[in-house]
Amino acid sequence: MPKRQHNWLSVPKSVLKKDQGRGFAVVASEVRNLAQRSAAAAKEIKGLIQDSVAKVEEGTGLANQSGETLEEIVTATKKVNDIIAEIAAASQEQSSGINQVNKAVVQMDEMTQQNAALVEEAASASESMKDQAQSLKQQVTFFNLGQEISPPPKKRKKKNAPQNRSPLPSSHHNDDDDGWEDF
Repeated sequence: MPKRQHNWLSVPKSVLKKDQGRGFAVVASEVRNLAQRSAAAAKEIKGLIQDSVAKVEEGTGLANQSGETLEEIVTATKKVNDIIAEIAAASQEQSSGINQVNKAVVQMDEMTQQNAALVEEAASASESMKDQAQSLKQQVTFFNLGQEISPPPKKRKKKNAPQNRSPLPSSHHNDDDDGWEDF
């Protein structure tokens, strides 16, 4: 009988082994499922990483392009500032030139006004002299007795000893007129 007991004892072990085998199969199946899901997740993560890398590279390219564009803008801004400074300097020079022209025009206007005043004074003086000459002529004709006016007698020249002095400048004196003038 002892053999029979032995059989009885060996049955539950095989059942236990069978149950253990099923448990391992379930665990193995779950591990397989988990491995498949992990592989799928890893594949998805790999795709996301590749997408991210592509987007980072694109962003880096855009950032570099933006940097270059900003450098161009800074350079263009400096050029515009230089041009504005040149325009301001030229405007200042032109303004200074215009001020000088304005001063010259004002001076010319003042001189023109002075000249006009002098011309008026000269015309007035000329008119006055004309009137005085006319009056003098009338007064002289009043005294005219029908005789011709003779020049005053000539003065005799004295002969003196020569002197070391330089001669006085002589005016060209015409003895015929002696300062008299006909009207």
